[in-house]
Amino acid sequence: MNMIFADTMKRLREEKGLSRKDLEKQMYVTRSTIARWENGSRLPDAVMIARLSEVLNVDINILLSAAAKSDEYPNVILVDDSKLILTGSLPVLEEVMPNATVMGFIQASDAVEYTKANRVALAFLDIELRNESGLDLCREMLKINPRTNVVYLTAYSDYALDAWSTGASGFMLKPVTPEGVREQLKNLRYPFWTGGESV
Repeated sequence: MNMIFADTMKRLREEKGLSRKDLEKQMYVTRSTIARWENGSRLPDAVMIARLSEVLNVDINILLSAAAKSDEYPNVILVDDSKLILTGSLPVLEEVMPNATVMGFIQASDAVEYTKANRVALAFLDIELRNESGLDLCREMLKINPRTNVVYLTAYSDYALDAWSTGASGFMLKPVTPEGVREQLKNLRYPFWTGGESV
């Protein structure tokens, strides 16, 4: 699946104020074709990409670049204000998801900047960050990309109810273990290929 192209196309269509039906008429394709392009199950060929750039009035290179990018190597981040947790958890995430690019952040602001520049498939967020809330960070990240899967990490189960109200996919007690991560991967709202076991 190429969600990078799908998300780019949908955003550009909506910015032009076009419905799928409008685009279908201007592109001379069926609505199911537009739907497949926007759900990532199909990519348009070069002729269709050229036509899309004309209809959407955008530089063709924007669409070609999005089509060339792949979700094969998903971005996975872990945000925790403890260096000890980060150094112990990152190798576990890499073990379970060998195809992923795994990054760790101590500051929530750094994680937000990374999310703005990169499509994050999965974020493990500590709920109690120094001077910040992981719940607020989740909300901010989902504004940037609503398809980011979020799993909360905490040493306290008291937060479970608050965590579910933010749109997260899961909740995990520390420490991070391979078994715990694999269990969370089964429940993602937006599954992706991890390079490990199929989820």
